[in-house]
Amino acid sequence: MGDRKILYRLRSTAFNLFKGGLMKTALTVISALFLSVNFLYARDFGEFSLDSERISESLPVPSAPEADKTVALPEMKPLPVKEWTVMVFLNGKNNLEGAAISDINEMEKVGSSDKVNILVEAGRMKGYDSSNGDWTGAKIFYIKSDFIGKWFGGRTIRAREVASFDKINMGDYKEVINFASWAKKNFPARKYLLVLWDHGSGWERGNPVEDKGISDDEETGNNIDTPQIAKIMEKVGDVEVLAFDACLMQMAEVLYELKDSKAKFITASEETEPGSGYPYDKILSKLVGDPGMAGDRLSRIIVDEYMSSVWDPDATHSAIKMSAAADLGGKMDVFAKAAMDSKEKEVIRESVLAARKYGPYNTRKYGRLLHRDLKHFADLVTAKTKNDALKAAARDLSGFIAEGKLLVKNKAKKADSNGVAVNMDILSADYPSLKISKDTKWCDFVLWAK
Repeated sequence: MGDRKILYRLRSTAFNLFKGGLMKTALTVISALFLSVNFLYARDFGEFSLDSERISESLPVPSAPEADKTVALPEMKPLPVKEWTVMVFLNGKNNLEGAAISDINEMEKVGSSDKVNILVEAGRMKGYDSSNGDWTGAKIFYIKSDFIGKWFGGRTIRAREVASFDKINMGDYKEVINFASWAKKNFPARKYLLVLWDHGSGWERGNPVEDKGISDDEETGNNIDTPQIAKIMEKVGDVEVLAFDACLMQMAEVLYELKDSKAKFITASEETEPGSGYPYDKILSKLVGDPGMAGDRLSRIIVDEYMSSVWDPDATHSAIKMSAAADLGGKMDVFAKAAMDSKEKEVIRESVLAARKYGPYNTRKYGRLLHRDLKHFADLVTAKTKNDALKAAARDLSGFIAEGKLLVKNKAKKADSNGVAVNMDILSADYPSLKISKDTKWCDFVLWAK
C-alpha cells in the first residue's frame, strides 16, 4: 500500500456516495452516526471459547521485549485441527493505522467458524488513529463475528484479545515467524493463508530504511526486505497462500527469492494499492462458506474480490503458482543472454521505455523508481527484434507468464498489465545480492541495457 491509498479511500467514498452508494458505503455512513454511542455496545465476551477448548480469561500481557528478541507469546493448549487458519500480520505502525482498524472491522463482519480460524497480529503507534482507546504496541486478536459492527458499522474492535505487547518491532522479519509459527502450533489447520499487510515497494532490500521492502515500522525505522521474506517462509513452512496486501510486490525478483519456499500460491499487485486494500469481508465470507476449497481457488477469489472492490483505474492483481517460480528465472536467464548476444541495445531500450510501468514512487536512496511489466516488455522485444535467437527467447518468456503456466489468474484495469513486474531501471549494491541476480544473467542484462 502506498501513501496515495488514503487519498483513494476519500475519493472512493465520495464517488460511491455520488453514485447512490453501495451497501459498504451506506454502512460506513450509518456507522458514523453510531461512533458517539459505541460505548453502549462495548462488552466483555467472557472466556475465549473454541471447539469446546477454553483459554483462560486472564492471559498474561508480556513485558516489553529486549531489542534482540521477539515478543513472548502466550502458552496454550493447541485447539482441534480445522480446515483453514488465516494469519494476518497487520502492521499499522505508520500512516496506514486507520486503514488497519477498518480492515479488522471488515474481518469481524465474517469472523471465524467451526472450520476456519482468523487470527490478526495488529500493531499501532501514536499520531494517527485514536479509536479503540488509542492503544499502542501490538495485540493478537481471534476474529469472531461482530453482529453490531456488521449491521451498524463503527470502528470498535470486538474481537477476542489473545495477547498484548507494549512494544514490538513489526519491521523485524523474526516477528512474522514468531506470530505465524505460534498460530500454526496453537490453531492448527490443513491449510494456511498468511497475509503480510502494509506499505510495500517490491524487490528492494536493506534494513533499516524508508520505502523499501514491506512492513514499515515508523517507531523503529525498520522494515522487512525481500531476502528476509524468504527467511520468513523458510521457517514458517507450509502455507497454501501467501498474500501481499501491499503495493508493488508482484515482481519476478520477489517470486524468485521465494522459489524454494513451501508457499503454493502468491497473490499480490504489480501496481500500488488504494487505501482499502483487500475487501476482507468478501474474501473471508467465501472461504468460511466453502472451507474445503484449496489454495488455487482461494488465490483466484482474492484476485477477483480485490479487483471488484477497487475503483483505482490502474489497479492490478494476480495469483502465481509457485511451483513454476524457479522456471521463470530460467526463462529470464535465457532471454538476458540472448539480448546481450544480439547487440540490439537500441531495441531493448525502446522496449523498456515503452513497457507498462508501475509507480513512479519515491525513495530517499534512489529517487523516483519504476517497475515494468515483464510480459509486455518481452512482447515488445518480440515485435521489434530482427535477431532470431532473441525473438525466440522473448516469445518463450512471454508465453510462460501466461495464465495456466506461471499465472493462476491475472486481472488489470488497463491493458498490458500481465501479472508480473520486474526491475529494468536501476542497478544498486542491493540488486546483485538477490537470488535472481546470483542465479541468472538478469542483473548483468540490466546493467548492459542501461
